[in-house]
Amino acid sequence: MGSVKYEVEKFTGQNDFRAWKMRALLIQQELVDALAGEAKLEKAMSNEDKTTLMEKAHSAIILSLGDKVLR
Repeated sequence: MGSVKYEVEKFTGQNDFRAWKMRALLIQQELVDALAGEAKLEKAMSNEDKTTLMEKAHSAIILSLGDKVLR
């Protein structure tokens, strides 16, 4: 997996609720570090742990998608 960083701003009622909800889900599952990208993860973390974290985050995102994804 490549490393990509995503910034999700706080939900204001005017911005994208789905992105905010996804970030909240990743925080709840202790996977939010994956949003920083694989290259930015802790140096103390082994490559295997980084890969596992990224795969879990990827799976959480895929499982949360609806039938109709507009993006």
